[in-house]
Amino acid sequence: MSARAVYVISVAAELAGVHPQTLRIYERKGLVDPARTPGGSRRYSDEDIALLQRIQELTNEGLNLAGVQRVLELEAEVRSLRAELEEARADLRREVAAVERRHRADLVPVSQSIVLFEGRRRRS
Repeated sequence: MSARAVYVISVAAELAGVHPQTLRIYERKGLVDPARTPGGSRRYSDEDIALLQRIQELTNEGLNLAGVQRVLELEAEVRSLRAELEEARADLRREVAAVERRHRADLVPVSQSIVLFEGRRRRS
């Protein structure tokens, strides 16, 4: 998905399935923040379009815009926490591998292990 803001408001509205005025409302409510040209025209990226489509899904399910905003915040938090968890798991895997490498020299192969010698057994 492209982060380049290329779509004018009318095209973005059509792609998202809403009226351009709806996009202005979403922007006023802080749900979307399109890029601006030097002249002040809105430009929407593919990521913005995906966000607008998600907003439409949520409103079609009956959420008001405050509910939509809360859901979007929670979804962003979940993504962030998942990324953080994956990073922690990767760090843990690296640390375990490092510990295993350090202690590999302490391991003695079975063929070199010490065996108790009990002497010769006498036959009775």
